[in-house]
Amino acid sequence: MSRLAQTHGLTDIQQEILSTVRDFVDKEILPVATELEHRDEYPAQIVEGLKELGLFGLMIPEEYGGLGESLLTYALCVEEIARGWMSVSGIINTHFIVAYMLKQHGTQEQKDYFLPKMALGEVRGAFSMSEPALGSDVSAITSKGVKDGDEYVLNGQKMWLTNGGSSTLVAVLCRTDEGHPEGTAPHKSMTTFLVEKEPGFGEVRPGLTIPGKIDKMGYKGVDTTELIMDGLRIPADRVLGGQTGRGFYQMMDGVEVGRVNVAARGCGVAQRAFELGVSYAQQRHTFGKQIAQHQAIQFKLAEMGTKVEAAHAMMVNAARKKDSGERNDLEAGMAKYLASEYCKEVVEDAFRIHGGYGFSKEYEIERLYREAPMLLIGEGTAEIQKMIIGRRLLEEYRFQG
Repeated sequence: MSRLAQTHGLTDIQQEILSTVRDFVDKEILPVATELEHRDEYPAQIVEGLKELGLFGLMIPEEYGGLGESLLTYALCVEEIARGWMSVSGIINTHFIVAYMLKQHGTQEQKDYFLPKMALGEVRGAFSMSEPALGSDVSAITSKGVKDGDEYVLNGQKMWLTNGGSSTLVAVLCRTDEGHPEGTAPHKSMTTFLVEKEPGFGEVRPGLTIPGKIDKMGYKGVDTTELIMDGLRIPADRVLGGQTGRGFYQMMDGVEVGRVNVAARGCGVAQRAFELGVSYAQQRHTFGKQIAQHQAIQFKLAEMGTKVEAAHAMMVNAARKKDSGERNDLEAGMAKYLASEYCKEVVEDAFRIHGGYGFSKEYEIERLYREAPMLLIGEGTAEIQKMIIGRRLLEEYRFQG
């Protein structure tokens, strides 16, 4: 166990879970991650192993067949998995967000139907907000659901859908204008639909098409796709929570815990980059001694280790705040912002320590160097996080004049 990024106050059960996950990462993920990533190959065998460990149901309540663990436990597991390969943590994250939204906002019938299957990994979740033209402006979505008897007809195009091909349940955010008079704020006329589908690409159910994977710089292995709805019919009982107009709040609640997850991913990737950098610095010799003995390299290692420790502490704080039942958007925004920025910096420093070899695909740091940028934009850009943080700080420190 490394000296950095330790978490105090964990229960014996939490420590046992984390030890099991770390062993799995060391034995089943790290040895194959770079090869699979270079082939952009979905890690099917790794996913089966995660199902056997029960990680798809980690936060799903025991009454539905899950482990009923906390957000902190989940985040620490994600940190370990991202240390092995960030793409695997992405496969888990979108599933986790949909399960969380169902647990918090679903009707009893929706919980009873979906959660036991999600806990086993038989149903795998994905969620979809973004569209090709809107980026971070969720209120500008144009995808629409129109009531037609006992069904809704969905039309529109979604973008950046993680697990778009492999998932079998997608939480999709659409506009639903019925019952919301003209002039209603856009975020009050949005609804989350629970869309069941077959895994794969092409037309996966009538009216729903998942085109092929988007070719990305990094974050490979996991399938990232578009989602096209053209006359897609969804039963009214598949409106999350059973009532329209609540989709924006449901999605933001899911994204809030997702930001803790992204922070955890940043921590995991940064830890792995530090491990690679400090190890290489003790193997490589220049001017008659290990490069680790050069002051310039020691300064880099000092900065890297401090950033790993700081990011981990903020991530743990954000998770514990949410677990306590308190509002944590400030802490989650800070943790996501800091962890993603520090991850980028730690990875770049490890890349520099490797010198020319860091540019070679034979070295793992090359993969991390391409993966880290995704964390700067996933679950809200750094600029969005700073807007959230700034507004919340003004609420907390309102001037009394």
